[in-house]
Amino acid sequence: MGGVVGIFAGVFLNTASAQPTAFGRIAFFYGAALDPQALAGYDQVVIEPDNGFVPKAADPAAQPQGRRWIAYVSVGEVLPSRDYYGAIPAAWRIGRNGDWKSEVIDQAAPGWPRFFVERVIAPLWAKGYRGFFLDTLDSYELVAKTDAERARQQAGLVAVIKRIHHRFPRAELILNRGFVLMPEVHRDVAAVAFESLYRGWDEGSQRYVAVPDADRAWLLARAREVRERYDLPVIAIDYCALADTACARQTVAQIRAQGLIPYVGDGHLMHVNPAAAQD
Repeated sequence: MGGVVGIFAGVFLNTASAQPTAFGRIAFFYGAALDPQALAGYDQVVIEPDNGFVPKAADPAAQPQGRRWIAYVSVGEVLPSRDYYGAIPAAWRIGRNGDWKSEVIDQAAPGWPRFFVERVIAPLWAKGYRGFFLDTLDSYELVAKTDAERARQQAGLVAVIKRIHHRFPRAELILNRGFVLMPEVHRDVAAVAFESLYRGWDEGSQRYVAVPDADRAWLLARAREVRERYDLPVIAIDYCALADTACARQTVAQIRAQGLIPYVGDGHLMHVNPAAAQD
């Protein structure tokens, strides 16, 4: 998934998971140059850790009291640029996502949950990240074409999530979608996010797009299930061009009107967008 504009003030008590989770303002920022001033006021920031940010080594000015740094991690896919790519057995790489130039991982492969926790999660925890945004949870759909194959992949994802929670029970886990996994993992996670409720980013065509009404209705139904059945907060991540401040403000307002935590950024979440950044 692909800057920063998105705000929400509120506290949610997740009675289904191990500890209460407070959600205030959350930002998703994957850029290389972290600007503490631009991120002022955000309680949680999701970071692309490969860009070099190390929470334990950061300037204190970048770490106001209470801020939680959350690492972006891709579960279902891997880029050749990841430092652990070469250690993944070739047999575990079972497909390709052409839009993002990444490879799909077999979630049912023996040893994958252990590998993911030890080679991906544990080093990030050691650097000071205290939460993980688990992305690409539905990438198996690119290769699994039967119900039996999909069930195997889903079981593998459940095993990964549960292993993370078992090893790091205080880690804040945020899922990107993963709705089908919720009956099995809702006690292991702190929140669920999804992308493109009103405005999306099409990586293949490199353009911003309006979300069809039917897609939005489906997402809102899933969000309602997560909130009502599992008492978990739901984050909606939408996309507007950095210069389109009207789009950002309108989209934040629309998301908030649905009772969701809003976040609006540019297509690759590489910039801090000042529009709609104030209540």
